[in-house]
Amino acid sequence: MVKYFCNSADIRSTWDHVASAFWQRYPNPFSTHVLTEDVVYREVTADHRLLSRRILTKTNRLPRWAERFFPSGIARSVYIIEDSIVDPVSRSLTTYTWNLNHTTLMSVEERCVFQGSEEQPASTLIKREAWISSGIYGVSRPIQEFGLARFKSNQVKAMKGLEYALSNLHGETRQPLLRDTVKDASEKAKEAALAATEKAKTLASVAAVPQKPQQYV
Repeated sequence: MVKYFCNSADIRSTWDHVASAFWQRYPNPFSTHVLTEDVVYREVTADHRLLSRRILTKTNRLPRWAERFFPSGIARSVYIIEDSIVDPVSRSLTTYTWNLNHTTLMSVEERCVFQGSEEQPASTLIKREAWISSGIYGVSRPIQEFGLARFKSNQVKAMKGLEYALSNLHGETRQPLLRDTVKDASEKAKEAALAATEKAKTLASVAAVPQKPQQYV
């Protein structure tokens, strides 16, 4: 069984602006669950379409009731592949995304189309579809429900992030807020690195103490 989600919305901005803002969404204060983004492939085809592939890293927090089904050392990040096609002739931007890891727990596939409107040139139509499935026997349905709820929540954040990028694109600068966000993240990263270093030192000092050999009877 697969959970299917579909919705459409109008963005009050031209397709050119939306397509430009799409590549400038991160970082933003609404999508702090997106940790990294890296372009691994890019090509302009003979018919002037831009093909891109990116890898994004996002946090992957499990619901409390699901944590007991999985080992405590399970990775807390999920790696996402994003393939995109920008077609300036048809004025469309199409993205396909899916997760690379934790696919047994939950697989999320998404197709999103940003289409310029001929009737309203100052507006862009976005249509989003998602397919959510789980391979965990006995609890797949609640995992899919959880995945759908999280997907909807993340899409709200994604739209706010896009609006944020559009506001910057239109000159309504909010860079100080962005810089503060980056600074906070940097400080947290430094604190985490310092804590990890101290823990490593402790483990190293313990390992350096000679251990008495075990005796077996």
